[in-house]
Amino acid sequence: MKMIRAVILFIPLAAAPALLAADNTVAPAAWRAQTLLQAVGNVLLFAVIGIAAAIVGFKLFDRFTPGHLAREIVEHRNVAAAIVAGAVILGVSIIIAAAMLG
Repeated sequence: MKMIRAVILFIPLAAAPALLAADNTVAPAAWRAQTLLQAVGNVLLFAVIGIAAAIVGFKLFDRFTPGHLAREIVEHRNVAAAIVAGAVILGVSIIIAAAMLG
């Protein structure tokens, strides 16, 4: 039984160098900015896409949950609803950032 545990623990350790080597990938040259203007353009492009995706994610969350979250925050001044809305936006934004970097 101890031998099986040792083998199960050794398999991820043996695969670690290959996984670390695969992480050193280089972005295609087409996405690398050659000038400052291209870099600013790329930042603005991804910012607009990220903000739009975060808004869509929040609207989808609001659509599929009971009640109207935006109305609850604005009209009823519900602090708990505002905290939930902030958490949803942060969660969606983290997912979007990970997708753009990965």
